[in-house]
Amino acid sequence: MKQIVKSVFGMLLCTAVFISGITFACSAKTKSLKELQEEPMKKVEKLMNKMTWKEKVAQMILVSAPDHVVTVQKSHQFGGYIFFATDFAKATPASMRSRIKSIQKASKVPMLIAVDEEGGTVVRASKYKQFRTKPYASPRSVYAAGKWKGIIKDTKSKAKFLKNLGINTNLAPVADVPYKSSDFIYKRSFSTSAKSTSTFIKKVVKTMGEKNLVSTLKHFPGYGNNGDTHTLLIHDRRSKKTFQDRDLKPFKAGIEAGCDMIMVSHNIVHCFDAKNPASISPKVISYLRKDMGFDGVIVTDSLTMNGVLKHTGSIEKSAVRAVKAGNDLLCVSEYKKTYNALVKAVKNKEISKKRIDESVKRILLMKYRRGIIS
Repeated sequence: MKQIVKSVFGMLLCTAVFISGITFACSAKTKSLKELQEEPMKKVEKLMNKMTWKEKVAQMILVSAPDHVVTVQKSHQFGGYIFFATDFAKATPASMRSRIKSIQKASKVPMLIAVDEEGGTVVRASKYKQFRTKPYASPRSVYAAGKWKGIIKDTKSKAKFLKNLGINTNLAPVADVPYKSSDFIYKRSFSTSAKSTSTFIKKVVKTMGEKNLVSTLKHFPGYGNNGDTHTLLIHDRRSKKTFQDRDLKPFKAGIEAGCDMIMVSHNIVHCFDAKNPASISPKVISYLRKDMGFDGVIVTDSLTMNGVLKHTGSIEKSAVRAVKAGNDLLCVSEYKKTYNALVKAVKNKEISKKRIDESVKRILLMKYRRGIIS
């Protein structure tokens, strides 16, 4: 009887030890939610500690890719490059993949490789038959043909198409809400309805996130019925209530869906800031951060556009003011002037290194989140 008791006790003891061992092993391997949240930040901080302050400045610049882009990247270490239709015109999928791979190889920190593949009037790679049989249709046309399932299918297709080329960032979707078909932004927009546009933005941003393609809402705080800031200095005198009732709603929907970046326009929106284009306005950036609750990357529209250049007088002044206003990433073509102006501003303490760190941390966290930094 004693032997039986001993055997049973031994079995129970072994079972208990075995179960506790499994529990211990599982608890040792399973990370808490707090640990999972802290892990990206720790990795980013470690990476930032290895970067020089000049490399951090360069991380805030998104450059229109020059022909000698690999040489430029080796010397400057920019945060990323934008490719336009001309870059794809004489290229092939294989040559473009090779080019992008060469640029990434020249970079200490993996880069954003971006395009404007909105669909419709604004397409880059899909414009050419060697890349795609047909260019991507406008979201408006896609919805007319396939409703919301069509929008999701189209978004998945774009993500697969772009990532297959090595492109990890789409400067889309367009969140602007025009009033009528004659408005400048109409052909690039989804709808004249803020409600419909908000649903569109939510579905596209969520789908892009699932496919790990960086999303970019544009153009904050909303074009509405304004003209083209590529060529014009625009004054928008609509009320803040108008923005809150329509223009801001798609951006709010995108923020709630987890959008990665928001692009700020060059419109001078009087109800926010009557003196400065939105892209270089501390008041507009503050509203986007505090009132809209956006903690992701804020990117300017191209700083070579007349909507901002006619106001500041130079690319150098535009760049410095954009950073001082709170932008994280600057879209530029004149990278030398932009980079030199920012370096000079940091040396003169017009821009603090702390201010640079704030933006670089957001950029690197986004790259980590989307698997660009593995």
